[in-house]
Amino acid sequence: MINEPADLDPASTEPITIAQPLLDRLAAIRSSVLQALSTGDAVYGVNTGMGNLSKIRLSEHEQRIHQRNLLLGRAVGGPPWLPADEARAVLIGRLKTFLTGDAGVSVELIGQLVDYINSGQVPKIPVEGAGSAGEIIPLAHAFAPLVTGPDSFELGPKEGIALLAGIPGATGRVALHSTRVRRLADNLSAVAAGAIAVVGANRAPYQPAAARGDDLLAAEFTRIRELAGPEAEPQALQAPVSFRVAGHVIAHVQRNLRALDEAVERAFNGVTDSPAYLDGEFVGTAGFHGIDLAAHCDHLTASLAHAAEVSTARLHRLLDPRVTGLPAQLAREPGPQAGLVAVHKRAVATTHYLRRLTLPTAISTAETSNGQEDVQSFSWEAVGVLAEAIRRTRETTACELLAVRQAFALSKRPIPAGLRNLMRAVDAAVPPIEADRPFGEDLTRLLDEVL
Repeated sequence: MINEPADLDPASTEPITIAQPLLDRLAAIRSSVLQALSTGDAVYGVNTGMGNLSKIRLSEHEQRIHQRNLLLGRAVGGPPWLPADEARAVLIGRLKTFLTGDAGVSVELIGQLVDYINSGQVPKIPVEGAGSAGEIIPLAHAFAPLVTGPDSFELGPKEGIALLAGIPGATGRVALHSTRVRRLADNLSAVAAGAIAVVGANRAPYQPAAARGDDLLAAEFTRIRELAGPEAEPQALQAPVSFRVAGHVIAHVQRNLRALDEAVERAFNGVTDSPAYLDGEFVGTAGFHGIDLAAHCDHLTASLAHAAEVSTARLHRLLDPRVTGLPAQLAREPGPQAGLVAVHKRAVATTHYLRRLTLPTAISTAETSNGQEDVQSFSWEAVGVLAEAIRRTRETTACELLAVRQAFALSKRPIPAGLRNLMRAVDAAVPPIEADRPFGEDLTRLLDEVL
């Protein structure tokens, strides 16, 4: 039961029910909105055109069809389409912003949106092509199904522009991806700890004293030490840098994730509707300019790319007998067998792709709508880049995990207690490696069943 907007989680898959007191409050706001519109004062996108056409006043007849046309005429995207879970997050993000009352839409429209979400149906929303201030193109695709077909909903005053306003889609998608990054960060810690344990790396870099002034880093050091288990006699005074910096790298991912979560909260709690109905009047806002969200997506993308590079470097060291004391390239019979050298090559290709994703998204502004929209934040695109960065970082993590498991199999080092469940999951998905085989199939199983 949703009693307040904060109760609605875009990552949730549970059916949604809105509490009656919240609906009553929204109905009262809607009544006030209709009363304010009855004065005939110009309200952007309601009794005027949009963008550069906002100077044109609409007749009563034109107003009745205008709200529906706003959705139909802006659905100019095409495939590829968002995955179903992301499309659902867009719908929930829009509903969450409506529950603040800023949009002033009817409880009937809110009910339609709730039914739409609960039906399990998802619209075809384009992954790319949101080249405007805000998200009018993807949102038009998201909500055009409400006003088309045999059971179409008749939009009332201001409801079409309300469906297109703000950045609810990017915000909802980021909230979904945040849950994925949290899981990924946990896996990064576990796989790095496995590499540290199997090569017998010196644990000195992960001592609490080395994290002075940084509680998040201290917590990551603690996690690595717990997962890697007690230290045996280290093989070298200092392990390669890719092992020693593991805590800093993963803490940086977590720090950027925390900052992005705060940006999501600001986006959902702030005013992103335009015009918004605030304190009894319509206010044109710039809440659609999602630079806060875009910039923090970019920061997290860059931190994931760095984590993937460090993981790939450790993977390379795991293939080196000088570091591990194990057979070259983790092959059972080096020479006749190539071992996991090609797995490292896949990780190298993946990190190369990740580097290309780290270009900031908000630095390429352009004019649209005859100059009315003369800058953009591209927050929609920033979220898409983050989604790809998550996917690619999972790939490099799978590559390192396969090598860690094979290194344990070839060594006499026991698997630490903190990593046994993970290694059991790997063993359930991937058979023991006795000879060369198509390791791409193993990586796919690790991605699908373990990570």
